[in-house]
Order: sequence, then structure tokens, then C-alpha cells
Amino acid sequence: MEEKVTEKRQRISTLGQIGLQQFAPYLMNRIMGRYNATLRDDFRKQGLTIPQVRTLAVLSVTDGITVNDLSVYTVIEQSTLSRTLDSLESQSLVRREQGVTDSRIRHVFLTDEGRAEFTRAWPAMHDAFEAMFDDIDDAEYAALIATLLKMLKNVRKHDI
Repeated sequence: MEEKVTEKRQRISTLGQIGLQQFAPYLMNRIMGRYNATLRDDFRKQGLTIPQVRTLAVLSVTDGITVNDLSVYTVIEQSTLSRTLDSLESQSLVRREQGVTDSRIRHVFLTDEGRAEFTRAWPAMHDAFEAMFDDIDDAEYAALIATLLKMLKNVRKHDI
């Protein structure tokens, strides 16, 4: 097995050999960049940013998680997430609470106002999601999700 991996690395060793259209990280970045750009104007009308809506989205599914876990789920660095949470908290969209057994841990909860705000943002997110998968059948979608989950397992640093 080690031999095959080494052969492959030697055979395809430059981005030029792979090509941008065959380099999955490039394609994933482009797709997410386009998805976020599509949503940015809609969210701006609500007075929200992409990181803020991403935070509300995660909390709408996994409310009450720790700030550390929220950082992983939202793919937002701790410093940016801290500012994002400050802003969301000042808008009464989230609340942070100390951990019961460890006061250093903070849990983040969606408020009723935050849930309502996310509910207003969701239709645009769903429409952009649907457009992204136009002409992709259920089997292709399932295969993509299975592949992405394998990739996430290969690169993740956290158990979530």
C-alpha cells in the first residue's frame, strides 16, 4: 500500500499536473464562495453576515453547544466567532451561559428572536442549495455526501 501512495505522489506532484478543474479543494472553495456570495445580499438586508447566519444555522440544529464545538461546526476561527457571538448577543439572537460543572466553558443558545431570524434567512439558503444541485439526481447526491463524509473523516482534527 505504501508503495502505491508513493508512486501516486511522484506521478502527480504539481497543481499543473492535476489541473484546477480536477483539484477538489479548489472546486469546493469555488462552490462555497459562490454559495456565500449568492446569499450575502439577502443576509445584508436582514442586517446579518455570513458567519452570523452560519452560527444561527448550526444552533438551530444543535442548540446549547460549547463555543469550542460551535467553532468546529461553523468552520469559524475562535477569534472571529467570539466577535460574531458578541454581535449576535447584542442583537438578542443568542445567549451564552456558563457551564454547570466548569465555569470556563460557555454554552451558546439560540433565543426565540434568533430562531425567528434564522427562519427568515432559511428560504434564501434553501433556494441556493436547491440551485446548486439542479440536474443532480438522488443517487449522485447520496454519493457526493458519502464521499464528502469520508473526506471530512480524513482531514478532521475533532471528533465532530
